[in-house]
Amino acid sequence: MTEATKLHDGDLTLEPTSGATDLTGFAVLQSGDRIGTVALQHQPGKAGRQAGSVRWNFNSDTGQLVAARAIGLAIDFGFNKLGWNRVEARIADGDSTGLRQASIAGMRREGVARTAGNDPDQVILGRISTDPPAFSREGFVAILNAGLPRKRVIGQGILRNEYDEILLCELTYKKEWDLPGGVIEVGESPAAGLVRELEEELGITVTIDSLVTMNWLPTWRQWDDACLFVFDLGQAASDLVKQMHLQKTEIAAVHWCDAELIAQRATAATIELTQALRSGPLPGYREAPLQPE
Repeated sequence: MTEATKLHDGDLTLEPTSGATDLTGFAVLQSGDRIGTVALQHQPGKAGRQAGSVRWNFNSDTGQLVAARAIGLAIDFGFNKLGWNRVEARIADGDSTGLRQASIAGMRREGVARTAGNDPDQVILGRISTDPPAFSREGFVAILNAGLPRKRVIGQGILRNEYDEILLCELTYKKEWDLPGGVIEVGESPAAGLVRELEEELGITVTIDSLVTMNWLPTWRQWDDACLFVFDLGQAASDLVKQMHLQKTEIAAVHWCDAELIAQRATAATIELTQALRSGPLPGYREAPLQPE
């Protein structure tokens, strides 16, 4: 164990209060007045040689910047004196003060650990020794990127045959049929993602003609809301389906569908979209109506 000493940052002082094989605690003093505590704990086993966790508790009137400075001092001690290369914190989801303090101290949001019962889920935040300083441009952008909400983006395509029928996919994970496409990956454009999805799921390479519309999908069943980019894929011969190699884990079959079959088998959003499309060009942005449960 590395013996803790007093840590200083301007009017802040962290005084060691406890020490054990796996725990180092500090009292946080501002101008001599105690305002809270910070503690570092090694991770169990061999992982504890290079990684640990930080937790803290401050008086209710402690400013966020002051608290973050104290947390940052403790994290730096973990890196510089304990030899860690990673420090983690877990904060109750909904604790905006704790999450803000951790972010200002340079910790990035990494995920959520779910809990059972009425206990709140725990937001996981981490900082590694090679992260840029929190108040540098690189550090600020990285922390902001990690904490900002991410909207789900889907790319789908309208592919018609010579009979003006539209291609729908019979899916393995829901009873309704849907337009071909899928979820866009991080860092991937909606158009490129749609081309990739059709190559993976149908074994075909398509050319995107234009954007039909961007359709916002509200929350449906257990699915989160999403922005759906619908592209025009032009026309193909009806026997194209014979050349397709379906990804059987997701696509059970494909079907050319007229308006009547779409109304019978498709998702409510696809029914509404294709019906609106038959009336003429769609606006660049629109919102799909709520779908039945």
